[in-house]
Amino acid sequence: MSYKSDKIMSLSGYGLDNKTPRGLQNCFKRVLKKGMHGVGFSPYTEGQEPGVQLSEKQIRKRLKIIKPYTNWVRSFSCTDGNELIPRIAKQMGMKTMVGAWLGDDAEINVKEVDALKQLSRENIVDIAAVGNEVMYRGDLTEAELLNFIYDVKSEITDIPVGYVDAYYEFVHRPKIAEACDVILANCYPYWEGCSIEYSLIYMKDMYNKAVKAGKGKKVIISETGWPSEGEGLNGAFPSKENAMKYFINTQLWAQEEDVEIFYFSSFDESWKVGAEGDVGAYWGLWDKNEKPKFYKNNVGFNRKKIFLK
Repeated sequence: MSYKSDKIMSLSGYGLDNKTPRGLQNCFKRVLKKGMHGVGFSPYTEGQEPGVQLSEKQIRKRLKIIKPYTNWVRSFSCTDGNELIPRIAKQMGMKTMVGAWLGDDAEINVKEVDALKQLSRENIVDIAAVGNEVMYRGDLTEAELLNFIYDVKSEITDIPVGYVDAYYEFVHRPKIAEACDVILANCYPYWEGCSIEYSLIYMKDMYNKAVKAGKGKKVIISETGWPSEGEGLNGAFPSKENAMKYFINTQLWAQEEDVEIFYFSSFDESWKVGAEGDVGAYWGLWDKNEKPKFYKNNVGFNRKKIFLK
């Protein structure tokens, strides 16, 4: 199949509505095989949650699974073993976006930021992300977040420093957009109740709003995805079919428009049910047992190393 011959894009995406279930599955496999720019890394195995100590063994095992399909990996914390993610990823030849997790615990925030600085000094960080959805959650004031961003920038001068949040936070908070070297925008049509039929055009609009807020700065979609199970939200419904459609549409659009996306997420994680409802556990491209969710096996699947920019 030549995607170039299917350039006419409807509101629902790249002509996926008429595909049979097997045809959709095969299309998903082809797009995944071509490779993603990046993916959010899910390190927690069944029974684990943030706060437990992660092992090198489990991180290395999961990085080996995703490595053939992406050259960038995004981590969300720099403590409790998460600091091993960029170290191991670099050993495996991958690029890293490394996040310091900021919340309402001042002591943990200092540890996270200090660890991010240390990892940067080790030359294993390609993009430093100071905080993730802190404004969305209301864990810090804008002034407190800005202090952390500028503190990191004062010591990390040779790599881009940014902050991750919903695209509209950069629109509403120009001081944060100004502080960032790169705009790291989360774009989730699902969480705004958009139906799968209009999700691609909706996501593109989110991205363009972040671009406008960035005033010429590079914009990376730091998270986007679609859950495969759980309760719906307004017109947005989780299903394996919708998850495959969304993945295919976003990846083809990103390749055509040269947009860098970190897809969310690599593996299902059960602990997220509490924070996000039942859909929280089903955002992965692989399930909680590290098995592919959208095809039965990898027979005949070329797992060669993929290099993306």
